[in-house]
Amino acid sequence: MADRTVSAGSQRTTAPPTAIPHAELRERVCAVNRALVPAGLVVLAFGNASAVDREAGVVAIKPSGADYAGLEPADIVVISLVDGSRVDGQLRPSSDTPTHLGLYRAFPSIGGVIHTHSTQATAWAQAGRPIPCFGTTHADHFRGPVPVTRPLTEAELAGAYETNTGLAIVERFEADGLDPDEVPGCLAVGHGPFTWGPSVEAALENAIALEQVAAMAILTLAIDPAATPLWPALRDRHHRRKHGSTAYYGQVADKRERA
Repeated sequence: MADRTVSAGSQRTTAPPTAIPHAELRERVCAVNRALVPAGLVVLAFGNASAVDREAGVVAIKPSGADYAGLEPADIVVISLVDGSRVDGQLRPSSDTPTHLGLYRAFPSIGGVIHTHSTQATAWAQAGRPIPCFGTTHADHFRGPVPVTRPLTEAELAGAYETNTGLAIVERFEADGLDPDEVPGCLAVGHGPFTWGPSVEAALENAIALEQVAAMAILTLAIDPAATPLWPALRDRHHRRKHGSTAYYGQVADKRERA
């Protein structure tokens, strides 16, 4: 809609242009997508970040194949959480959108999802191995191993592949009795990592942490192939310092950013 010019005596004022729908959500999603590059988590156009507004029933996500450097909030695509239809935006949403939607629907506490092909974590996904919790750095973010999905069947690959990727992640969590708030990430076998959190900003922090602990686990096994995981008491003590009702790490802050 064109700007409106209003006369007021000798003064002329121009009304601001109409804001884009879901502007705040799109701005946050754009900022986190652009942050993936300097964080060393993506190359080329790989990867995507999204956030959900559950009250509005929408998800904002990076457009498919879009270059990160030129990404603007207006480019971010808004889709329905219910049926995946496009609510706003001119571009096609990420091809991984059905995976994001599946995670939001299955894990009601999460507010943001990130998928990357970051080198170290993807190496574990390609090996089809969960990342063991060898130390407290890992335990600070993930209470136990970062799991890996089973391989998808030929029928699942030929059908709704991205939807089935999300279902395989949810299946792994249900089968292993995992809490997505305590283990905010999973490796899609042969593909790469997905992380999440109470916000898209927290999901980014978990993606950065996942890449770091993946690299540290590789080095640990290179030093000692027989290395054993951290014992549960120390693992849980470190995790609970930062998470849950008894957490005491850091300062009182915006939980959206520091959760």
